Amino acid sequence: MKTKIAIAILIVLAVCGALAGVKTLQIRKLIEGGKAYVQPPESVSSAVVHEEKWPITLTAIGSVTAVQGVTVNPELPGIVSEIAFSSGAVVAKGDLLVRLDTSLEEAQLRALEAQEELARINVERERTLRSQKMVSQSELDTAEATLKQNKANADAVRTTIEKKTIRAPFAGRLGLRMVNLGQYLDTGKPIVSLQSLDPVYAEFTLPQQELAKLKTGMRVSITTDTYPGRQFEGKLTAIAPQLDPSMRSVGLQATLNNPEQLLRPGMFARAEVFLPEEQKVLVIPATAVLSAPYGDSVYVIEPKPATNGAPAGLVVRQQFVHTGRLHGDFQTVESGLKPGERIVKAGIFKLRNGMSVTESNEIGPKNDMSPRPSDS
Repeated sequence: MKTKIAIAILIVLAVCGALAGVKTLQIRKLIEGGKAYVQPPESVSSAVVHEEKWPITLTAIGSVTAVQGVTVNPELPGIVSEIAFSSGAVVAKGDLLVRLDTSLEEAQLRALEAQEELARINVERERTLRSQKMVSQSELDTAEATLKQNKANADAVRTTIEKKTIRAPFAGRLGLRMVNLGQYLDTGKPIVSLQSLDPVYAEFTLPQQELAKLKTGMRVSITTDTYPGRQFEGKLTAIAPQLDPSMRSVGLQATLNNPEQLLRPGMFARAEVFLPEEQKVLVIPATAVLSAPYGDSVYVIEPKPATNGAPAGLVVRQQFVHTGRLHGDFQTVESGLKPGERIVKAGIFKLRNGMSVTESNEIGPKNDMSPRPSDS
């Protein structure tokens, strides 16, 4: 019995040893296969670092303002009897906006016009009698003075009626209506905002050190977060004669055409004033820059020599750079790169230092100084 048990144990041990040996061989083959595996190169788009002449610019933060903008309000109090506009409507100069009740003034005007007509008849009669020397000159003078007084009284009431007929002082776009029919309006009560939107102003400031470089007529470019990638062109039209004593800055005003009325008063804007001089800069696509908390970097494409039977190819090297100005789809580099170096411009997020790559520029993104995305 003991002999049979010993034989069974030996058989089990032999089977376990055989299985362990087979599994060891399999693991060794997997390890060797992993060591021999070479990851295929990543396909990337490339660009060449090159020099360009860019104009020197001065940048600032400002806001858009209307060339003409007011809140329309009544000069005289009264009850609203007619509203002739809609919120957001475009109006021409002189268009009727609101009419206040003038029934009392109109009645007074009819009485005064009757008195004026009577005074005119009296003057004509007195002139006829004076020509016949039947009345004195003083009587004629009194009649003429009475006519002038009655005419002035009627004109005063006409002016009151006109002041209660509120019209657009200039052409522009209206804001939201702030009155209702039958509402009593006191003097100065807001009725509606009226803004002239073409052209518009962009107002901003620059440090006093830049004052000597500025002249009216310089080109100004405006960008805003409302329309990413869109630039609005204008000219510098005014330089404030005094400086802000607290900030030591000079106020500037640029005028921009706004036919589509995309720019609205109060809108935040970034202004860029173009100086006549130009400077040489190293330029790369903005998509080539990998931004991180520890700094900006790009991937430089370098040749890889053949080693251990592996064919020659291309590898990437991560290079930290100091970036400068951004214009359109391009970024300037102040340090870290040299002209002629090839860098990855698309696909940087899937790369790591020393990775093999292949260049494929057929389907890469197109870069433009003035991009106009179709969905913007």
